[in-house]
Amino acid sequence: MEINKDMLIYDLLQAKPEAGEILMSIGMHCLGCACARGETIADAASVHGVNVDELIEKIKNA
Repeated sequence: MEINKDMLIYDLLQAKPEAGEILMSIGMHCLGCACARGETIADAASVHGVNVDELIEKIKNA
């Protein structure tokens, strides 16, 4: 599965559970909440003031 900015957080965590630690490090502490099921990586990066391309690279390299 290709990890990209349009991927849902829920799908990301299913495909690559270790990404949870990276997301937690940017302040996303509600990974299990309802928003995570419909929020994309780009949405999360925007809300948390993180560069989405840098976040994607961190996740891919985890």
